[in-house]
Amino acid sequence: MNLRQDAAARTRSALIDSGLRLAERVGLAGLSVNALVEELGVAKGTFFHHFGSRAGYLLALHREFHDRLEAEIGTAMAGLDPGRERLLAGTEAYLEACLRDRGVKALLLEARAEPLIAEEAGARNARNAAVARPDFAAMGRPHPHEAAQLWIGLIAEAALLELHAGRRRPAVREALADYLRDRAA
Repeated sequence: MNLRQDAAARTRSALIDSGLRLAERVGLAGLSVNALVEELGVAKGTFFHHFGSRAGYLLALHREFHDRLEAEIGTAMAGLDPGRERLLAGTEAYLEACLRDRGVKALLLEARAEPLIAEEAGARNARNAAVARPDFAAMGRPHPHEAAQLWIGLIAEAALLELHAGRRRPAVREALADYLRDRAA
């Protein structure tokens, strides 16, 4: 990468990081292009050069937030054999990250009305279900793909329940864990 490309990458990254911080304070309604460029001290043209539109920016925020989440989940699941404990470790990491960054999670939830975000969320959910599929197969579930898809929906809903409560909901987490218990035992 040359110096110009490096500077452009740093500016793009700074705009995303600034938006993640700003989202915690002002939500989707307050996350305007003007607020972003003022926060970072760059020209509007710089913003549009990197993202093209506000929707393109929201998509970049969505990707960055979820890429970070996936890295945390991957770390939590690393070294664990496919199965219940691995799923629970990943779920715990996801829920904790959503609570920690609840302003961003709320912003991205609001932004799902944007078609680019909805499409991205659907694709990411499909990828996450593919990651969880071996866990359900290892647990002997007769329909591991479908079980994994449903699991992704369950933990997303759990994150929303905790988001609205503004805190960890132990009963919700226990109910999630209960879904993974061996029913034959």
